[in-house]
Amino acid sequence: MKSEIPVDTVAPRRLATLLTPTPKGAALGRRIARQQLTAWRINSLAEEPFHSALLIIAELAANASTHGRVPGRRFELALALTVDPHVLRIEVSDCRGDRHPVLPAVCAPNSRSGRGLTLIDALADRWGSDPRHPNAKTVWAELDLPAARAV
Repeated sequence: MKSEIPVDTVAPRRLATLLTPTPKGAALGRRIARQQLTAWRINSLAEEPFHSALLIIAELAANASTHGRVPGRRFELALALTVDPHVLRIEVSDCRGDRHPVLPAVCAPNSRSGRGLTLIDALADRWGSDPRHPNAKTVWAELDLPAARAV
């Protein structure tokens, strides 16, 4: 007897990739994420969350390549799309479990950095970080997608 799994289940659609913690690795992560979000049709069905997701991914990948870098180790970009509820989850894991993201109280107007987490806080419906064994962390952000239009 053959059992079949229906294509349209409530299981998340997921993509995970390992990237080098360099500006090139962050750029490649942005490119891969854009292709995957387009394949899931988020760009045409939920335009605002699509652009928010791209900004969040860019910030998290840049943070992983700048602040989470450990020589010889990679960082992971993972995307998950759930249908019930309609949520896009973005995760970036790096090898610096000793450095947890902290939302700055105030950003200096002339500062060249320090606005990434403020941007993520403004764009994401939820975000946070979780420890990851053995000495790593995952910074995640979630975007609620319109239920009637989600993939």
